[in-house]
Amino acid sequence: MTDKIHYRRDGDIAVLRIANPPVNALSQEVRTGLAEGMNRAEADTGVRAVLIVGDGRAFIAGADIREFGKPPQEPHLPDLCNRIEASPLIVVASLHGVSLGGGLEVALSAHYRIAQPTARVGLPEVHLGLIPGAGGTQRLPRICGAKDAIGVITSGRHLGARDALALGIIDEITENDPEEAGLSYTRTLLAEAAARRPVSELPAPEPLDWDAVYEEVLKKGRGQISPAAAVRAVQASSELPFVDGLAEERRIFNDLMQTDQRKGMIHAFFAERQVSNLPELKDTPARQVEQIGVVGGGTMGAGIATAALLAGLRVALLEMTQQAAQAAGERIAGNLAGALKRGKITAEQQSRMLSENLICDTRDAALSDADLVIEAVFEDMDVKREVFGRLDAVCKPGAILATNTSYLDVNEIAAATARPSDVIGLHFFSPAHVMKLLEVVVADKTAGDVTATAFALGKRLGKTAVRSGVCDGFIGNRLLNACRSAADHMVLDGASPFQIDSALQDFGFAMGPFAVSDLAGLDIAWAMRKRRAAGRDPRERVGRYADKLCEAGHFGQKTGEGFYLYEKGRRGGTPDPRVIDLIKAERVERGITPRSFSDAEIQRRYMAAMVNEGAKVLGEGIAGRPLDVDMVQIFGYGFPRYRGGPMKWADMTGLPEVLADIDRFAQEDAYFWSAAPLLRELVAQGRTFDDLNRDA
Repeated sequence: MTDKIHYRRDGDIAVLRIANPPVNALSQEVRTGLAEGMNRAEADTGVRAVLIVGDGRAFIAGADIREFGKPPQEPHLPDLCNRIEASPLIVVASLHGVSLGGGLEVALSAHYRIAQPTARVGLPEVHLGLIPGAGGTQRLPRICGAKDAIGVITSGRHLGARDALALGIIDEITENDPEEAGLSYTRTLLAEAAARRPVSELPAPEPLDWDAVYEEVLKKGRGQISPAAAVRAVQASSELPFVDGLAEERRIFNDLMQTDQRKGMIHAFFAERQVSNLPELKDTPARQVEQIGVVGGGTMGAGIATAALLAGLRVALLEMTQQAAQAAGERIAGNLAGALKRGKITAEQQSRMLSENLICDTRDAALSDADLVIEAVFEDMDVKREVFGRLDAVCKPGAILATNTSYLDVNEIAAATARPSDVIGLHFFSPAHVMKLLEVVVADKTAGDVTATAFALGKRLGKTAVRSGVCDGFIGNRLLNACRSAADHMVLDGASPFQIDSALQDFGFAMGPFAVSDLAGLDIAWAMRKRRAAGRDPRERVGRYADKLCEAGHFGQKTGEGFYLYEKGRRGGTPDPRVIDLIKAERVERGITPRSFSDAEIQRRYMAAMVNEGAKVLGEGIAGRPLDVDMVQIFGYGFPRYRGGPMKWADMTGLPEVLADIDRFAQEDAYFWSAAPLLRELVAQGRTFDDLNRDA
C-alpha cells in the first residue's frame, strides 16, 4: 500500500484512512492505495466491513489537479469505484468537509454513506467542460431519481448534508468524529446483519421526456454543451443496463475531453487560481484592515459597504446629507436582507452588522479611524480630487486611500494628496456585493504593501482580484470600449443593435453590449464620450444615435427607455423601434449605404476587436499576463467561461486567423483596425498567449 492510505483494524472492521493533505485529492497514489487497501481487507481474516474515511479537512475534494492534462494512470477511477462497490464486504464511507467530483463518486461506490452536519457534496465536472466520468451519472440517478440527479449534475452545485440526506445521497448525519461515527454506524449495520447495498443493483430511474429536458438544459447553458451532454448520460442510466450505461458515460466523457470548451474551462479553472498570486507580492506583508470607510452611498458605495460587512469588517459610510446617509443605510439593509433570504447570513448576523458594524454619517471625522477608505462618488476628476484632498486631511497615517473610478487617471487622483504611495484603485463592479471581479489599479507611486493589502482585501471579500496598470478604462472598460466601438461601427454600416445583442448572446455572453448599456445607464457612456470629445482623433468613427437617446432622457432601464423598452413587473426589455429610426437617419446623414451582417461576422468582428485591444493592453504592460485579461472578462463582463476568456479563445481559434481578420477589416478602417504589435510578434514567432502565461 502507498503511504497515502493508512490501514488499521478495529475488531472486524478495516479502516482505510485517506491521508493526502491538504484535501485528499484523488492522486494516482491515493487510487492505488484504496485498491490495495480493499484487497488487504478482503484477505484479512475476520474482517466483515470496510470503513473509508478522510484525514484532515475533507473526505476527498476531487481529482488531483496536478494530473490534469497528463495521460491517465492506473488504476483508473471508474475501475476503482467498481472495485469498491463489488467488494463482498460491507463498505461504508464517512464524509466530512467536501466530497466533490471523484470524491463523491468514490462515496457512491460504497454501500452506505454517513456525513457530518457541515459536509458538502457535489459533482462539479460541468464547470470543467466535462461530466462525471466514474459512474456519477449512473449511480446518482438510481439513488435520487433522474430529475434530481440532472439538477445536481448540470448545475455542478454543492449540496449541504441536509439536502444530501433528503435526496438519499447519504443515509445519516452525525456530529461525532468522522472515524468514530463511521465505526459506530458500521458496527450497527453488522449487528443488524445489514446486507450489502451496491447502488448499481438498485432499480434504474424512471424515464423523463429526455429530448425536452436536453433542450431545456442546452438553452439554459447558453451554448455550453457539457450540462446537456450530462442529460444524455443520465438517460443511459434509465435505458441501459448498468454496465452499458457506464460505457456510454465514458464515451460521452471522452468526447467532451476533446472539445475546445473543455480546454477553455480548464484554462479558466487554473487562471482563476493564478490570477491573484503575484510573485512580486509573495514576501510583501499586507497592512491590517479591520475598519473601512466608504465615501458615497449610492448603488456602488452601498454595495461595497455590504461586501465589507459580509466579510466581517466594520464600515463607516460618508454621505453629504443626513437624508442621503439614511438612504444609503436603507440600501445596505436591503442588500443584507437579500443575503439573509439566500441563506448567506443569519438574522443575528444581519442585526449585528447593521447595529454594531455600520455607521452612516455626514462628518469627515467618521473616517478618522478607517484603515482603508474607498471613494465611490460621481465619475468626475474634479470631484474625486476634492474628495481625496479631504481624505488626506482626515485619515490617519498609514490609512490606504482607494478610488473606485472606472476610467479616470489614478495618478492624477493620487496627486491630490500628500501620500500618493498610499493611493490605489479598487474598481468594483455593480452590484459590488455580488460581482466577483475586483480590478486593483496600481498607480506609479503605489507602495508594494498597499498593493498587497488590496489583494488581501479582495480575497477577504471573496473577489477575484486582478492587477491593472493605469490607463483610460484599465483592463476591462478599455476592452469594452473597443468592442462597443466595433459594435457601433456595425450598426452604422447596416446591423441593428438587437441583432448584435442576439448574435453575442448566441456566442455565450450573458447579455449583448446594447442591453448592457441599458442596464448600466446610457448616461454613463454619454458622459465618457463628452469627456473624450476634445481629444478625439478625427479619424475615429463615433455614432451619434446613442447621444440622441440620452438627449431625449432615455437612459436605459432606470428610465424605462433606452435601446429597449422596459415595463414594470416584466423581466427584460423589448426593442424600441424608435432606435432604428435614429440609426437610419444617421446613415442618411453620413451617406452610408447599409449592408447586411451575418451573426457569424458580428461575432468575429466583436471578438477580433476584443482580442486586439487585449494584446495592446498586454504590450503596454497594463495587464501582466493574458490570463489577467481573461479573468477580467469572465468575472466582470459576462464572457462565456467555457471559451476560457478572449485571449484563450484567440489561441484556440488560431492567432494567424485572428490577425488575418484584423488585417482584412483594416481595409475598411485602418485607424480602428490597427493590429497590436504584440499580436503580430506572436504570429511571426509561431507563439500563443498561453506561451506568455507560462513565461510569466
